[in-house]
Amino acid sequence: MDFAFDNSFHGSMEGFYAPAEAAKPLAPRLLAFNHALAERLGVDASGASDEQIARIFSGEEPPKGANPLALAYAGHQFGHFSPQLGDGRALLLGEIVAPDGARFDLQLKGSGPTPFSRNGDGKAAIGPVLREFLVSEAMAAMGVPTTRALVAVATGDRVQRERAHPGAVLTRVASSHIRVGTFQFFAAHFGVDHVVQLSDYSIRRHFPDLAEAANPHLALLDRVIGLQCELVAHWLGVGFIHGVMNTDNVAISGETIDYGPCAFMDRFAANTVFSSIDANGRYAYGRQPQIMHWNMARFAEALLPAIHQVDATDVETAKALVAEVPGRFAAIWHARLRRKLGLNESHDGDSALFDTLFGELERHQVDFTLFFRGLAAMLRGDGTKLEALLPDADAMVAWIADWWARLARETDAPLERADAMNAVNPLYIPRNHLVEAALGAGEEGDLTAWLELLDVVRHPHVQREGLALFEAPAPAEFGPYTTFCGT
Repeated sequence: MDFAFDNSFHGSMEGFYAPAEAAKPLAPRLLAFNHALAERLGVDASGASDEQIARIFSGEEPPKGANPLALAYAGHQFGHFSPQLGDGRALLLGEIVAPDGARFDLQLKGSGPTPFSRNGDGKAAIGPVLREFLVSEAMAAMGVPTTRALVAVATGDRVQRERAHPGAVLTRVASSHIRVGTFQFFAAHFGVDHVVQLSDYSIRRHFPDLAEAANPHLALLDRVIGLQCELVAHWLGVGFIHGVMNTDNVAISGETIDYGPCAFMDRFAANTVFSSIDANGRYAYGRQPQIMHWNMARFAEALLPAIHQVDATDVETAKALVAEVPGRFAAIWHARLRRKLGLNESHDGDSALFDTLFGELERHQVDFTLFFRGLAAMLRGDGTKLEALLPDADAMVAWIADWWARLARETDAPLERADAMNAVNPLYIPRNHLVEAALGAGEEGDLTAWLELLDVVRHPHVQREGLALFEAPAPAEFGPYTTFCGT
C-alpha cells in the first residue's frame, strides 16, 4: 500500500509534539476496512491482503513515509484545567494529501503508551473501537462534520479495564487533530510566540483565506466559533449527545472528535445524559450550546496574546465575538429547525413554535428521531405514524395545528416539503440497544450484527424494506442507558 504522506506538522512544528512508536501487537487481525474512505484519500488497497492491512494499521509495520508522533495539548475537563494531557493512547502517523489536494491526518488510536500516557497503558478495547467506527460513519452519512474511521484491527492482546477485554486499534482520519486544548497547552506553558506559531500553522492548514485579514488570529477565533455553532446545531438536530465536551475534545476544524461516552436520544428529554462520568449533567443534550459557548471563551483566552500582539484594541473585539455566541448559535439552530420542520422562510413567531415543540416532546416522551419522520408522513396523508408515537389522540394537537398554520404561510407543495424533510431527518440512527447488542457480539468475535448495523446507518434517510427493527426505539425492558469512556 502506498501513502501520499506530506507531514507538515512534523516538519514545521517541532516542539509541539513528542516522537513515539506503536507497541507491537500480539496477533493483529483485520476487523473492518472503510473502502470508500480509502478511495477518498487516494489509498489503493486493492493489492493488499487483510494480513498486510492489519499489520500496517495495528502499528506493527508503520507505512513508508510515516513520522509517528504524539501531540501535546491541555484541556478543561469538566470545567477544571488540566495543564498537560496530550495523546496518551494515539499516534499521528502523518498527513495524507488526497487526489483533490485536501489534507488529512492519519492517526492510530489505542496503539500503546506515549510520553503523554500518564501511567496509562495506551491501549483500546474492541468495544470503544467498534463504537467509534460505527457512530462516526453514521454521523458522516447524516452530514454531520466528523472525524472518520478508516480501519479497525484486533490486536490479539487483552486490555484490562473493569475486566479484561480484547484489544483493538482504530485508524482515525481527520482534517487535523489541532484542538482548543492544543492552544491552551502552549498558551499556558510557552507564551505568545508559540501561540502565534500554532495559529499561523492552523490558518495555513485550514483557513488560508484568513492569512490576509487585518488580524488573522482574531479572524481564526471568528471562524472557529462559526464552525462550532454549526457543529452543535447538527448534533442537536439528530439527537446526538457527545458526552465529554472538554476543550481537549474540541477540534478547531469543526469536526466531531473523540467518540467516547456518546449516544443518541430515543425519547426526548433535554437533560438526557448517557456518560457514566457526567454525574452532574454538565454535558446533557440541552446544555451542549452553553458548553460550546464556554469552550469558545476558553479558546479566545488562549488566543488573546496573539490577537493582542497584532492590535491591542482587537482584544475587545474578541470579547465581543464571544459574547455574541448565543445569538449566533440561535440563528443557526433555528435555520436547521426550519429545515427539519419543512419550513423555508423565517417568520415572526418561529421561536415560540420551536420552544413549544420541545416542551411538548418532553411532556409526552416522544421519540425524537421518529417524530420528524412522522410529520413528513402526515404531509403525505398518512397520520398513523405520528399517532403511534403519541400517548393519546389529543397529545400535541394544538402544536400540530400551529405547525399547519405556519406551513400555510409558505407556498411549497406538501410532497415537496415531505421529501425535503426526509432528506435532513434520519430514519436510521445507531439506536443504543442495537449498538450494545452489536458491540457485545463483536467482543465475542461475531461481527455479523455490527456489520449489518453499520450498513443500515450508512444510509440513514431512505426507508428500506425489511429494516423495521432498525427504526424502532429501544424496548421498555432495555432500561436506562449508560456509556463509558474507553480509557
